Amino acid sequence: MKTYIALLRGINVSGKNKIPMADLRAMLTDMGLNSVKTYIQSGNVVFQSKEDKTAILEASIAEHIKSAFGFEVPVLVKTKTELEEILISNPYTDEDAIAEKQVYFVLLKNPAERELVKAFHSEKYATEDFKITDDCVYLLCKIGYGKAKLNNNLIERKLKVEATTSNYNTMVKLLDMSS
Repeated sequence: MKTYIALLRGINVSGKNKIPMADLRAMLTDMGLNSVKTYIQSGNVVFQSKEDKTAILEASIAEHIKSAFGFEVPVLVKTKTELEEILISNPYTDEDAIAEKQVYFVLLKNPAERELVKAFHSEKYATEDFKITDDCVYLLCKIGYGKAKLNNNLIERKLKVEATTSNYNTMVKLLDMSS
């Protein structure tokens, strides 16, 4: 069995798309996933499955959420190895920036088209830096993510891919949970 991390976008935010984590764990277990663990209320899930294709897991989880809870949620699934590689490739390793919660990971469901990435590189933000790879946009938000202009919605719109954002501490915790 492989270990996976699922990130559900937009649940339990401002009272919308509410899913109690106990109900989510039960639903995922009923789907046949194993060792299901959730982290915080935002829909971060670590689990094991015999399924080899993350796209199948993403579609199945999204379908089951719609059926069980009545709304659609973008679902992104990464393997433990993929998450490790994303963390290792993080260009923003300054301990002060990490401690001040300035380092974020915008995980991309699919690689963006090269022309869109090239155009995005021309974007300039006074208090933010970024680096784009095929599966992540690394962010350094010098005044915090809450005040950042370069956010998940903007990245999705400019790169035309589904994405979900996590801070450094959440990424480390999910990796720890998957060990």
